[in-house]
Formats: sequence, structure tokens, C-alpha cells
Amino acid sequence: MKIGANYKNHKECEFIVWSPLKEEINLEIITPEKNILPMKKDELGYWKINLEGIKPGTLYWYQLEENKSRPDPASYYQPLGVHKYSCVVDHSSFKWQDSEWKGIPLEDYLIYELHVGTFTPESTFQAIIPRLEELIELGINAIEIMPVAQFPGDRNWGYDGVYPFAVQSSYGGCDGLKQLVNACHQKGMAVILDVVYNHLGPEGNYTQEFAPYFTHKYQTPWGSAINYDDAYSYGVRNYFIENVLYWLREYHIDALRLDAVHAIYDFGAKHILLEMAEKVEEFSKQQGRDFYLIAESDLNDVRIIQPKEIGGYNIHAQWSDDFHHCLHTILTKEKQGYYEDFGQCDQLTKVFNEGFAYSWNYSPHRKRNHGNYAGDLSPKQFVVCSQNHDQVGNRMLGERLTSLVSFEALKLAAATVLLSPYIPMLFMGEEYGEESPFLYFIDHGDTNLIEAVRQGRKEEFKAFHQAGEPPDAASIEALKESTLKWELRQEGKHKVLLDLYRELIQLRKQHPALKNNHRQNSKTINQPENKIVIIERWDEQQKLIAILNFEEKEIKYQFNHQGNWQKILDSSQEKWLGKGTELPEKLTEKSELKLKSESFVLYQKIV
Repeated sequence: MKIGANYKNHKECEFIVWSPLKEEINLEIITPEKNILPMKKDELGYWKINLEGIKPGTLYWYQLEENKSRPDPASYYQPLGVHKYSCVVDHSSFKWQDSEWKGIPLEDYLIYELHVGTFTPESTFQAIIPRLEELIELGINAIEIMPVAQFPGDRNWGYDGVYPFAVQSSYGGCDGLKQLVNACHQKGMAVILDVVYNHLGPEGNYTQEFAPYFTHKYQTPWGSAINYDDAYSYGVRNYFIENVLYWLREYHIDALRLDAVHAIYDFGAKHILLEMAEKVEEFSKQQGRDFYLIAESDLNDVRIIQPKEIGGYNIHAQWSDDFHHCLHTILTKEKQGYYEDFGQCDQLTKVFNEGFAYSWNYSPHRKRNHGNYAGDLSPKQFVVCSQNHDQVGNRMLGERLTSLVSFEALKLAAATVLLSPYIPMLFMGEEYGEESPFLYFIDHGDTNLIEAVRQGRKEEFKAFHQAGEPPDAASIEALKESTLKWELRQEGKHKVLLDLYRELIQLRKQHPALKNNHRQNSKTINQPENKIVIIERWDEQQKLIAILNFEEKEIKYQFNHQGNWQKILDSSQEKWLGKGTELPEKLTEKSELKLKSESFVLYQKIV
């Protein structure tokens, strides 16, 4: 069932809103002329009215029986913010120029996560377009946009959105997002959109006044859970399934990243994630190309990505938080909060070989067993990173890895991600060592809510034993401080790091052994006596070995692999601002190597 204001051309529009428990709902037209019109209710609680003479840009909302008016829960555009009128949109009026675009296989994605508000000083979709060429030149072929559903005010991470169908007006609205997607497709880039189906934000959230969108059966970190399995859940499920298809159909989005699916509660016979996956599969067949769903989950549960034939939800891929946590703690030695579960190279090795570090083994932080076995699943089903918006922005001071570790360690982090068999994701700016923090920021209009956010942040950081005052999330300075300093890309060590990322990405794209992402064509081991991790990747024609030294001192490593080997990348070389290499250009099967502290080297077997 379609919902919202569906413009049908010729100045005709059908308005549909779901409200099964109301006895009366009226459509209130605000502009160009004020008018109040009764709507008719069907047997499933959908109120409808079809009108002629309605033009795109018409402002409207719904008058409820309590004599109060509210925006459309499925509003396509909120030009005046979250508390005011909704706007009729003609999606057919945009002139797409991406008819030749057929998409990219998910396993070939090189993802770049960005936040529209801080990627450029202009904080708009349009301002991103001129920078796409530099991302392409780096080797990026997919951008992941943090949530853009309409939120209160002009600045927000996006996870406080309250109109899942409405594109944030301050970013450039409907046409702005379409222009960005259109430009990406013309340049050969896919677009992933981050969407939030586990909660709605606190300010401007009027959906509960229309229908039972929430249930008290389950509680999430944001309050009552979205109602996916309780009474009247059929309309809630339709609402979010329609939202999935809406982004793919009207905005030509290639993939959706589903935020925190561990906070989606559904104990019905068919999980909402599986139903979403089924609908996306149907849509893909209709369109003649693949669209994808990528889950974020901290459950380490393979059911999310297993096929439905064996009880899985059939989601195409999921983030591996364990990969990030292992790498981060080895480099930073941090042990606070959930990081206490990590810090060992054998855990990183396990993640390389299986996908998760915790596969139903004991987690000290959780004080219980956690996760299940993923070693029989393809690496193309996991997205990995060394940084992302959560792991940077949820620190009290929003420090990037740049501020926490040495330049040598930044290079080592890049190699760990990009030489892995998994789908790599970069967080905007990491490719050149951006020094600006990525802080948490909001622009709520409710002063009580702002104070609650401030206090909540303080409580959150107590778990990480961090002293001091977090920056004021409601301050405009938090946004400004978080904006990328794009000009750094061409300066000193930043340019060197950028060049190294470019080199690693090109190797990943060009070398058959790195392109081969089958589990049986990759093996990682570590030396228990020191922090040496050895990654082996191969295919029928080629074999590569990467040796990663996570020690903060020089280590001798006995190379003992059959055949002759040619060095192809060495982070300790002076061209990468290294400490000067002592590693030979060619190796025989037995050689003693001197590995500089926090360095890596990549060798290729000579056939």
C-alpha cells in the first residue's frame, strides 16, 4: 500500500494516511488556498482522498479528530521543518540522466562514508558533486551518505530523523539528493543511503498520534521499540517496507545501510528484515539489476546474512564491528568500555579468517558468551573499517585515529583494511589523515530536550571513564569544528598518506589475488610471541603475502615461504615518510626480515 501524497501528473494527487483507530481525519490544504476536506477510511485503516487541481509545492497536513493538525507521517518533503506543513512532490519531474547505469557488484564496492553537513562548508548535496572526481581518482566507487531523513533544525548526525520519507530541507531537499545520485551514477559511482528503522527522533515525532507505531513490549536505547510484531503492526511494517522501496525507486539509491538492526524487535513468523529483503529482491528483478541491503548489528549473528532457506534474513552484507575493535585496540591500546574485549592480534587473525572475533565465546565486557560462527560465509558479506562515524563521533572529543596514533600506525591501519578480503569502508577524511574531530551535534528547538542530550552524553562517557566536559552538542561550533579541511589533501604528510591509500586501492583493484574474495583463497596467521600478522591472498595465477608489524619496535621475522618473491609495497620506505627500509626487493624462501616498528610490507610470488 502506497502512502503519502502521491502526485499523478495533470494536477491530480492521491493522499493516503494510515490511522486505523481514528474515527475522523480531514485533509487540510494550506496553500495555495486553505481548504479542509473529509477523507474516507478503508477496512485496514488507510484514509484516502483523490483530488484534482493539486500542484507540486502544495502545502498540507492532516486534521485529527482531537482538533489538532499534524504533518503527514509519510511526508515527502518538510520545507518548513518538522513541526509544520508537508509538501506535495512531483517525483516524475526530475530529469534523470543515469539510464546507462547498471550498478556495481557489492563485492567490488570501495565505500566512502560521509556526512552531508560536514563534508563541505556549504553542507549541501550539491556541494559534494565537485568533490566526486577526487574520490574517483582515489579509487572510491561507492559513497555512503549518513541519514538524510528530515530532522529538527539544520544540523544533526541524521539519527534524529522523524520523517523517514522526507529529504532534509537544509541539505537541498528532494532535488538536491537526486542531483547528487544522478552525478554519482554518471561518474560510475554507487550510492548507499543510511536509513534508521529502529527508532524515530524525539522532536517532531507525531507518528504515534496517528497509529500504534510503537510498542511497549520492548525497550530500546531511544525508548519504546517500533511496532513490528504487536497489534496493528501490519501498517507499521508496510510503512517501513514502502520506505525501503521509495529510496530505491524515486531516488535511484543503490543500497541501504540499515542502522542498528539489533534494536529492531520482531518475534513474528517472518522477521521484518527478511520481508524487506524479499521486497528488494522483487524490485531488483523488476529493474533488471541488483539493489542491496547492508545491516549494522552488534549481535555477531549470522542469521542476518544467511539465506532464508536455512532460516536467515537474507540481508546482503553486514558491518563487522569486531574488525574495527580489534584493529583500534591493537593500535591505541585503549581498554575502556567495550574495548576491554579486544586488543590481541590473535583476535584480529580470527576476524580475518572467520569474520568475527566473538563466535559464542566468553565476552568479558558483556559477561556472557557472544556471537556465532561466520567462517563458512563469504567475505563479500562483511564491511570493515578502521574508522566510522560511530567509533569516532561517540568519543567524548570526537578524535579521529589521526589524533590517537602515529603516522606509521595510520599507514598500517590503511593496509589492514584494504588488504583484507572484506568490503572496505573509509570514513570521510581518513584517506589523508584529517585532523578535525567529528563531534556529536544537534539543533533541537526544545530546550528541555537539549539539556537532556547534554546530560545523556555525560552519562554515556562515564562508561568509558572519561573525565571532563564533552563539547556542547547544541553549539554551531560543534558542526564547524567537524567540517573537513579539504585543502590538507595536498599538503605534506597528508598528501603522502593520500598517495598510499591510492596505491593500496589500486593494488586491490588490479591484483587478481586481492580481487579474489573467496574464503578459501585467504589465510591469516599471527606470531604469538609478538604482534606480527601475516596475510596470505592467492588465486590461480598469483600469491601475495602481507606482513604487518603492530609492535612499536623493530622486529626480526623469519620469512619461510617457498619460491621467489618480489616486494611491491613497503610502508617503511622514505617515499612514504617511513624510517628507511632494510627489506630486500627480492626474497628467497628463507630470509630474515627486519621489520620497522608499526610497518607493513607486501610481497608477490614470482612465477
